[in-house]
Amino acid sequence: VQLQAFGGGVVQAGGSLRLSCAASGRTFSGYTLGWFRQATGKEREFIAVIKRTSSNPIYSDSVKGRFTISRDNDKSTLYLQMNSLQLEDTAIYFCTASRTIIHSNLGVPSSWHYWGQGTQVTVSS
Repeated sequence: VQLQAFGGGVVQAGGSLRLSCAASGRTFSGYTLGWFRQATGKEREFIAVIKRTSSNPIYSDSVKGRFTISRDNDKSTLYLQMNSLQLEDTAIYFCTASRTIIHSNLGVPSSWHYWGQGTQVTVSS
């Protein structure tokens, strides 16, 4: 599957953005999907994951209650709604997919198999 993330930009603190990740290739609905981010000089950080059935999304503590992950299998698109953005949310955001990832490895970047190119999100004061 090929992934392309878009929707990033510059937003003031407290504002909102919605990221999208369009997929092409093999059957989209068969993949577990996730979002990671990487700030300058830091490691890639797990943000959120949504499984095939869209039930019980999982979020990192840093974004829980502010970000919402969702998917539209008919449109082969993954979303990340980001509200109440903070300066520390500034990073490149990556979407990712896997058909076989196990629960205990969801937060491990090397366990995911497909990555989008990333989209920059900058939160300004």
